[in-house]
Amino acid sequence: MSVTKTLDRLHYRASKSLFLQRFTIFTRIILAIGFIPPSLVKIMDHRFTTIPTKYPIGYFFDALLKTGFYYQFIGIAQLSAAILLLIPMTSFLGEVIYFPIILNIFIITVSLHFKGTWLVTGLMLLACTYLLCWDYPKWRSAFTMRSVVAPE
Repeated sequence: MSVTKTLDRLHYRASKSLFLQRFTIFTRIILAIGFIPPSLVKIMDHRFTTIPTKYPIGYFFDALLKTGFYYQFIGIAQLSAAILLLIPMTSFLGEVIYFPIILNIFIITVSLHFKGTWLVTGLMLLACTYLLCWDYPKWRSAFTMRSVVAPE
């Protein structure tokens, strides 16, 4: 049996689980909630943290704030991803936008040794990866020549 057929069957079985359907909705809501407050801080051009600039984390966020529109752009992207996640018809687009943002945030928290935050951002990255797997049929055809068909 090919890998794609195995993945198709696995996804088909998982998508029929009422628990996983509800867990997926819960995950989308939690991820959206995780991005809305920090996105609004950035859009309003306020400091994200009060950590002094003598620490690498404080220095990083101070420099990011001073980029001006780029800082606000990040906030707009986060807010857009969060809103799109909450709308069933656009949730896949929200996941696609959310993933590189949270991956970048995770790498920053690990690189700057942001104590404890790497765990939260890592879990958010894992949750977004789960959502991308949940929507496997929507992106699968981009990598193969056939569409997803329910197993017989």
